[in-house]
Amino acid sequence: MTMKVEEPIEGIIKQLYRADHQLVLGDTFKTLKTFDDQKFDLVITSPPYNVGKEYETKQSIEKYLEQQEEVIAELIRVTSNKGSICWQVGNYVDKGEIFPLDIFYYQIFKKYGLKLRNRIIWHFGHGLHASKRFSGRYETILWFTKTDDYIFNLDEVRVPSKYPGKRHFKGPKKGQLSGNPKGKNPSDIWEIVIRDWEKSLWNIPNVKSNHPEKTEHPCQFPVELVERCILALTRQGSWVLDPYAGVGSALLASIKNERNAVGIEKKKKYVSIAEQRIKDMKEGKLKLRPINKPVHQPKATDKIAQMPKEWKNPSLFNNNGKHE
Repeated sequence: MTMKVEEPIEGIIKQLYRADHQLVLGDTFKTLKTFDDQKFDLVITSPPYNVGKEYETKQSIEKYLEQQEEVIAELIRVTSNKGSICWQVGNYVDKGEIFPLDIFYYQIFKKYGLKLRNRIIWHFGHGLHASKRFSGRYETILWFTKTDDYIFNLDEVRVPSKYPGKRHFKGPKKGQLSGNPKGKNPSDIWEIVIRDWEKSLWNIPNVKSNHPEKTEHPCQFPVELVERCILALTRQGSWVLDPYAGVGSALLASIKNERNAVGIEKKKKYVSIAEQRIKDMKEGKLKLRPINKPVHQPKATDKIAQMPKEWKNPSLFNNNGKHE
């Protein structure tokens, strides 16, 4: 294709990012009321977890779920009949007790007739350390569809087969290759990225201080977590919605893959960050973690991977691991 450009870089950028986007500053529920029925092929978000972050008000689990159900009813209305809703949640913790939010949310979505296609486990290797229970290192994505006739592009997200040369050993296909030349299904446990593409687990690093995408948002959505859902569950030109857009990770993943996107966010500073990130991406300035980049593994010779000399005498530490 011949591309007419005045400035080579700007022309290439315009060709790369042809998707439309809109960021709405406002209340999610009120904004959803203004959208047309069945506008979006994918709703993907990580709703507030009711844990007292700056962008939410902590309340009883019952009241929290009641308010979320009102939003979910509107989201179902604006999702197309071929569309999906991906609802990514962790755990609500109250006085040391865990409430697995995906279990509570499942009941709400089933109440409205949606069908659960996968409960995807997203595993990450780092996070806050607990002292009175095992440290949490996973969250879940509930993937629901409105109907049985839904968009699913498995070939877009296949991972390399572990044994591509494997053949059927009996039956009418004996001797024929048993796999798919495009790769295998990545399964419902996500441990990105090197083990993801090689072993079909999806291990996506959560966005902490040394992550290239880190902004001031305390619970930031990794762009690569959204990308696989977008590639698998939408088509080029589809509309994607994130009703709790934060700093715009879902919009970035959508625009990058030629999907149109709408985000709703109630905090002005996050909308400003999201718009700047989108602008930076279109100008080639934004640092994004590539979807196929291996998770860093320190070498045995790296200082950080070696036993500190202070730890070589266990008698100097108390039961809590503190130096005495």
